[in-house]
Amino acid sequence: MKSLLIVWHSRTGGAQQMAEAAAKGAGGEPGVTTRLLPAEATQAADVLAADGYLFAAPENLASLSGEMKAFFDRTYYDVLDQIAGRPYALLVCAGSDGQGVVRQVARIATGWRLKPAAEPLVVITGAQDGPAIWAPKTIDEADLARCAELGQALAAGLALGIF
Repeated sequence: MKSLLIVWHSRTGGAQQMAEAAAKGAGGEPGVTTRLLPAEATQAADVLAADGYLFAAPENLASLSGEMKAFFDRTYYDVLDQIAGRPYALLVCAGSDGQGVVRQVARIATGWRLKPAAEPLVVITGAQDGPAIWAPKTIDEADLARCAELGQALAAGLALGIF
């Protein structure tokens, strides 16, 4: 049995919706268990126990959210050199372009020597001022479907031994 770990953080609900959609997509794959954990609750043991990863995070000030960064900070050295070669994918809920998050996670994944299993999926909400940024987000069905497809593809790749 393979294991997919989905680690997420969300302040306004967007990245959480994306992570939940990915988990739903991955959940039907025979031979793969899917764990959906908030970043603040995820420990090194969770990372070590998984065969693949899907990270879901918001863009905050053109960067990775603090709680998601804290997850990577907290677990990084405890798993270093023990998860090399495992696949990962990334979901980003962004107000403008999300590329700061994409670059940060790519650098962390490179340090862990993870293999990208797919291009990052970035959903742009267009939130550009304080009230819009802090407002609860609703991710549209088409974007949630793309998140579910990514979760399913990552789980299927694990099940088939492609990754």
